[in-house]
Amino acid sequence: MPNSSATTAAEFIVEEVILKYGVPKKSITDQGTHFKNELMDAIASLMGCKHVFATTYHPQTNGQVERFNATFYPQLAKLHDENVNHWDEYLPACIFAYNSGQHGTTGYSPFQLMFAREPVLPFDQPTSGITLAKPSDYWAQITQLMKIYKKCVKSNIISQQQLSKQRYDKQRADPTYHSGDLVFIKQLGKRPKFGELYSGPYKVIQKEHPLTYLVEDEKSLIQQQVHVSRMEPVYERTI
Repeated sequence: MPNSSATTAAEFIVEEVILKYGVPKKSITDQGTHFKNELMDAIASLMGCKHVFATTYHPQTNGQVERFNATFYPQLAKLHDENVNHWDEYLPACIFAYNSGQHGTTGYSPFQLMFAREPVLPFDQPTSGITLAKPSDYWAQITQLMKIYKKCVKSNIISQQQLSKQRYDKQRADPTYHSGDLVFIKQLGKRPKFGELYSGPYKVIQKEHPLTYLVEDEKSLIQQQVHVSRMEPVYERTI
């Protein structure tokens, strides 16, 4: 993408996503101005796609993309030359390597799940294919194969999610807040070395999702959506 303007983002979503793969049921983006605007709202409304914004400073909201970035960036760093401005020339090779490799969560490669076959590489040996009598036989075989893939992938993902949940639950128990409760919010990103770790107090307005709340600054009255992991209850002193 040449820039991060709202028009460019909208064109990318229409041309590279919708016109190639169809309309998604839901799209998750960060809260950048190129995603949070009237143009993007109009596209989502016309296409019948639910647009969800990731919680600020909480990468787990869009964990699949963040996990991809964690794998993708090191691969790209190994390939680009001393002129870092040429990194985009290596994107196709890195993406192909990622898509053709087996993923630990699903047990399959993204390429295999998309096309129901492994990619043919230049150094692969020719193999004898299956001869089908009619084109409809091929479609029936692919349909059956995709059903098997879907069942296996779903089982693998659920197993990995349960393991991740067990590891997470050992470290933290998320409290429940109610409307009117006062909380402090942990500050993320850049801040002075001895700056305040928490800001507030904020008043809880409502529970947006199971683990996110809408809170309001007591002074500025500005509202924001915050993940429960960044919230700490305010305990009033009693004399």
